[in-house]
Amino acid sequence: MLRDMASLPAGRVTKWIVLGLWVAVLLPALLLAGRLGDVEENDNSAWLPAHAESTEVVERAATFRLADTVPAIVVYDRPEGITSADLAKARADAEAFQGLDDVVGRPQGPSKARDGKALQTVVQVHKDRTGWEGIGKVVDAMTEVGERDADGLGFHVTGPAGYASDSIKAFGGGGGLTTITAAVVVVILLLTYRSPVLPLLTLLTAGGALVTSEAVIWLLARNAGLTVNKQTGFILTVLVFGAATDYALLLISRYREELRRHEDHHEAMGQALRRSGPAIVASAATVAVGLMLLTLATLNSTQGLGPACAVGILVGLLAMVTLMPALLVICGRRVFWPVTPSYGSAGATGDGIWTRVGTAVSRRPRIVWTGTALLLAVMAAGALGLTSDGLSHKDQFTGTPQMVVGEEIRSRHFPAGSGDPVYVVADAGSAQRVRAVLSGVPGISGVSTPVVKGGEAVLLGQLEDDPSGRAAMRAVERARTAVHRIEGAHAQVGGTTATMLDTQKAAARDSAVIIPVVLVTVFLILALLLRAIVAPLLLMATVVLSFGASLGVSGLMFDHVFHFAGAEASFPLLTFVFLVALGIDYNIFLLTRVREEAQLHGTRRGALTGLSATGGVITSAGLVLAGTFAAMASLPLVFAAELGFAVAFGVLLDTMIVRSVLVTALTLDVGRWMWWPGRLFRHRADDDQPPGVRSQEPIPAGAPVP
Repeated sequence: MLRDMASLPAGRVTKWIVLGLWVAVLLPALLLAGRLGDVEENDNSAWLPAHAESTEVVERAATFRLADTVPAIVVYDRPEGITSADLAKARADAEAFQGLDDVVGRPQGPSKARDGKALQTVVQVHKDRTGWEGIGKVVDAMTEVGERDADGLGFHVTGPAGYASDSIKAFGGGGGLTTITAAVVVVILLLTYRSPVLPLLTLLTAGGALVTSEAVIWLLARNAGLTVNKQTGFILTVLVFGAATDYALLLISRYREELRRHEDHHEAMGQALRRSGPAIVASAATVAVGLMLLTLATLNSTQGLGPACAVGILVGLLAMVTLMPALLVICGRRVFWPVTPSYGSAGATGDGIWTRVGTAVSRRPRIVWTGTALLLAVMAAGALGLTSDGLSHKDQFTGTPQMVVGEEIRSRHFPAGSGDPVYVVADAGSAQRVRAVLSGVPGISGVSTPVVKGGEAVLLGQLEDDPSGRAAMRAVERARTAVHRIEGAHAQVGGTTATMLDTQKAAARDSAVIIPVVLVTVFLILALLLRAIVAPLLLMATVVLSFGASLGVSGLMFDHVFHFAGAEASFPLLTFVFLVALGIDYNIFLLTRVREEAQLHGTRRGALTGLSATGGVITSAGLVLAGTFAAMASLPLVFAAELGFAVAFGVLLDTMIVRSVLVTALTLDVGRWMWWPGRLFRHRADDDQPPGVRSQEPIPAGAPVP
């Protein structure tokens, strides 16, 4: 029954039903997908769990209206010195800022730098439900005021509000990312199939999957509490386009094979779905399960990323096994024009590049896999130098937006920590004791007079260092240790720096918990799929080694070529999940074909046949996926560039080296033991024969192999 259901999109009548159903789904999906931005949470404090100390400070300080505001630090500069007219303008601007929507209280300043060349005004901006977007609008309005009649006076908005504004503008390039990703898919498919129609069908189907995914995610965020942000949006785009196109490539490749064996293209597609469907479904299920394990994270942003991306993978799978086959059979054989596969024609010859690679590997498989594993281990050593304990605000952009320029100017003229203090909330009766202790904490240069309301007291402490830097975070840790020791004070430390610190700690915890769980889960899936233990263990080892090598090379590139200051705390975990889940994809494509051939010709012969049969399509799939992730570099954000490079490099490494050389060499060397303890392990027909000699006692094609 399942086999018959799988071939429904290939039916003469049912293909039109499938197309009609997708049209009915896409019409409302197009409307909902455009509203995804309405439910995004882009503020770091919204990503943290409720038990984080900085989150608890936000709740306790709600009555002071400090919890839902961020400082916008306005910097004016004139290299030859601030004039009286400049000071008058800054004061007039401060009055104008106070009249803007979402500006809270009176601005502090303007205050003049000691060198007389700059002014600074601190404005508190209310965070409404739109988060960064609302802050960005306020910053734009402030910029319009500040640049009016400036007469050569420099004007910049920096601090947390400036960072939020420039970040939302950077993420605003998502439309360009979608265009670049689509272009990558089209170019690679044109080079692969040399057909003008196939890329369009694939692009149409992948685009439909993306729109449908965004609509489903909007519903989950609106009604089920799923946390999504701009980061989720751009990762979802590249993942859906990349993975869905991979599934399309595998289906199209098998369909083209079957068109040479079957005169009726409907029958050919039905057979292609039956034969390639299990590998595609297993691959997508593995990726989706791996992503769903991100729900074990304590960071709400990471926790929400998993289900959102899993939705994208599953919708992409559904589109590629229903809508794509329907479109292909509607178009008929002419979809491959000008290289149309005709019934009875010969397929690709057996002397292609992957056949030659397999032959070369088969001569000395043990030496090949040992040498390859050692090379990957050496590459992985570079990961020791990777710093992934977060980036300061100014280091998070690949360019120099307003916030970065303003921060550099401010640091030259004012104390680094001015304008963005730490908040300490304590019981009102202990406020003076807390102030005395906090004043003695290294890294905090001044503490305000406590403000008391409703039994709670709030104190502000000025940091000596950049509030988004590592030195400031160490000062916050010292402050927490000090105030926690005050008996009965119930003192807690929050603010921008504390939020960043708690985010890093949560990300480190998530990596330590989720990575082992992903490894065990993927191993169990592979064991069920391949009905063996040895093969899954070897595959997991190769993928982990590939991940280590990718991380090592990435660390060296980030440090010595791109000159990035480091990486976000969540970078290793996300890179691991994407590379392990997606890397297993290609091994599933290869090993399921090897297992199919091994039933007829034995494991060693099956390894070479499987590599030859899948090498081209897997290489094309790897290029598509790598290209889509590399497109993330179009966003002017260090995190996007780093994640895009690491995953793109890892996918290419896995496609070109790990899958084709390492896994093939291991399979040739281990032989039938790959399938231990399954029934295929007991098939000894060619175990002692050279790979090129066909077995005389194959397992019958229809026989079950548990």
